[in-house]
Amino acid sequence: MISHVIAFDSPVAKVYDTLPPPPEDLDEVLAIMFTGPCKPTEKDFQRTPMLIRRKYVYDALTWLKLNHPAYQELNISTANLNKYSEKTPPVSVEYKPSTSEGNRVPEGTSVHDNEPEIGTEDGEVPFVVHGITGERLQNETVESQKAKALAHLNSQGKFLAVGHSKDSSTIFKNPELYPSIFPWLFPYGLGGLGMNDIPRFSEKAHKKFLLNYHDKRFQTDITFPFVAFSHEQIKATTHNGFAMTELQSFPVIADRILGVDHTVLTNIINRLEQGEIVHPETEAEKTCFSIIQDLDHVGGGVKGSMTSKKYLRNELWSLISYLGAPSWYITFAPSDTTHPLCLYYAGSNEKFEPYLNIPDDERTRQVIRNPVSGAKFFDFMVRMFIKHILGVDSDHDGVFGKTSAYYGTVEQQGRLTLHLHLLLWIASAKSPQEIRDAILDPNSDFQKRIVEYLEKAHTGNFMTGNQEQVEEQLKFRSQSEGYTNPLYTLPSQPPQHLNSERCLASDLWWSNYKEEIDDIVSQTHIHTCKSTIGKDGK
Repeated sequence: MISHVIAFDSPVAKVYDTLPPPPEDLDEVLAIMFTGPCKPTEKDFQRTPMLIRRKYVYDALTWLKLNHPAYQELNISTANLNKYSEKTPPVSVEYKPSTSEGNRVPEGTSVHDNEPEIGTEDGEVPFVVHGITGERLQNETVESQKAKALAHLNSQGKFLAVGHSKDSSTIFKNPELYPSIFPWLFPYGLGGLGMNDIPRFSEKAHKKFLLNYHDKRFQTDITFPFVAFSHEQIKATTHNGFAMTELQSFPVIADRILGVDHTVLTNIINRLEQGEIVHPETEAEKTCFSIIQDLDHVGGGVKGSMTSKKYLRNELWSLISYLGAPSWYITFAPSDTTHPLCLYYAGSNEKFEPYLNIPDDERTRQVIRNPVSGAKFFDFMVRMFIKHILGVDSDHDGVFGKTSAYYGTVEQQGRLTLHLHLLLWIASAKSPQEIRDAILDPNSDFQKRIVEYLEKAHTGNFMTGNQEQVEEQLKFRSQSEGYTNPLYTLPSQPPQHLNSERCLASDLWWSNYKEEIDDIVSQTHIHTCKSTIGKDGK
């Protein structure tokens, strides 16, 4: 993440101790503008979202008064409420007839959009909407749109500014911050970070608790996870900055930052970007490197920062220096949109039902609406991979052998889902030099076995026949009434005592297992390269 969230209090012109306010007070701050060939009728008013349902307003205010501490002293005025009509909007309604002149693109307006001007430069609010019209938007890149916006601001163009208070709201020891930012997530005004003052319940644990709340409203909110993570980064930066700039060292650091030579700093940046290893020689270059070290100290504890990645590389090099070259490099990318467990995390069903024969687009939407479900699913799958496949903290060795060490980092893919890059060390494994010597030895058994392994590894085989036979069997099975797609179900468990004895239960399970594996492979692992196909189909 490259952005941070800062909150300001919005200025409120009036603070009401009685709600709802009189209609004439609401008239001062809100109005509805109708445009079109004729004035709006009562039927038109009924289609607007601004009609008052007095019973619903009264019930909502009563609930707030009973449940929200900020509304405990509220006076509910039934006299004011009865002044609002249920058939017409409660605020001023203005009408402006439409004309054929203006700066609108006729093809870009809807049937009911008869407003001739995008904005106005006259009146009490001199504001013009500047943007890209619909027919040009699809051909504009994000970089081009940003450049046009920057050029507009540099040319003193007009823009809309939303006012806020002078001082920002603190994110430290402010229990009312999150209920104020997200009133729909904290309807009682309670539950903010630090509000309950639970011993040994850190803010990080509190946020984790909220993201695992039973109704998943914190998971599905599009801004709460971003704001929570952003505040974690800000606090980590501030904490490291305070730890570094102690009272006796603050003047030295301040002078170093204020006296930096920007020409030298730019030169160092350009040389580093070109891959050059820069060693400071002059005093100006040493000052720049001292500032870089200061920034590394501040950013080292910030998750996702470049310094944190550098620290990870240092740990990895130290591990290689201690254990030698790793035996395996593994990329682990579980499929979230096709796994029943991830879809269960993303949904609202309390009962886990592994059969989820849901269309592809709907499964994708479920995971997109709840990104926390994808993160929880990825964490679970990685833990199971480390325990059962690598044999770490387990009663058996791993698939690759006895694991002596592993080091993995998490990265997001192009579609923003997660995958793992992992280096694996196997106990008593040959070093790269020993492997090279064994391969070059024509009399070694290792050479023969490694060649056989490589020949098997780069080709794919089915378990119940060749590709044509498997596809024909799959076509026949998929048309049967009791067929279930193994992509959307969990594998069936083997018999309780599966051993070398050829019993009927084990034979049946092995037969179904091989058919399911071939079914999955035929649906997902047959590669068809389209990048080299010409327009003529060759």
